[in-house]
Amino acid sequence: MPSDNPPTTTLATDLRRLGLLRTADDLNDRIAEATRKRWSPTVLLEHLVADELEDRQRRSVERRLTRARLGRFKPLADWDWDWPTALDRSVLERILTLDFLTRGENVILVGAQGLGKTMLAKNIAHQAILAGHSALFTTAADLLLDLNGQETARALERRLRHYTRPALLVIDELGYLAYDARAADLLFQLVSRRYEHRSLLITTNLPFKHWDTVFPNASCAVALIDRLTHHVEILVVEGQSFRRREAELTQQQRSRPSRRRTSTNRSPARR
Repeated sequence: MPSDNPPTTTLATDLRRLGLLRTADDLNDRIAEATRKRWSPTVLLEHLVADELEDRQRRSVERRLTRARLGRFKPLADWDWDWPTALDRSVLERILTLDFLTRGENVILVGAQGLGKTMLAKNIAHQAILAGHSALFTTAADLLLDLNGQETARALERRLRHYTRPALLVIDELGYLAYDARAADLLFQLVSRRYEHRSLLITTNLPFKHWDTVFPNASCAVALIDRLTHHVEILVVEGQSFRRREAELTQQQRSRPSRRRTSTNRSPARR
């Protein structure tokens, strides 16, 4: 029989048991504010609910950011639009509206090494997360190593579902290494599962006509490219490497004090 005297609990404890964490933490402060401002019970509830929804949204974004594995990246606000010799800003802005996600379309960023493709990809994924979508960032090498390392069909199925689940999957650096037919088949399985349902964002240093060099012995290479490029937004970035420019600027800054010290040390000799 149930006890006639159930153990007493505080209201805050009960709120936490219900998952209302923000309400539990702020309850006393909100009640004090309601008393001071003479809120009605309805107004007090409206504020508590608004606080709880805001906190849940914040924690949801934090969880999705953690799962996305974006790591550190430069925000788009720091992007130097004048450095690339070719970049269609209207295309990038259209991608950032995230309309491609609702249509299950793909995005491919094409450009030589060091032009900021990874930074752009991470900014797009970050924007998707803030808009309420799930995302996952990985390199092509890590993705294929993970899939190829599964020892049983059941384990492989679990990993394929893991990479199929996010609304946006970012595959970085496709084209820097060549892969065997097994890797091509695994990537084809993943692309086929996501095809026309969930979006892929791929960065590559190769134009499409050279993608056969990535999977030189794969019979599925043509079908793979066909699915990736069927519904796609392509952004081409051209120019000189950002990293090379930053390295040169850093070297120049380091050499300036050295030249000044050399000039100062030689001045007594000239006198």
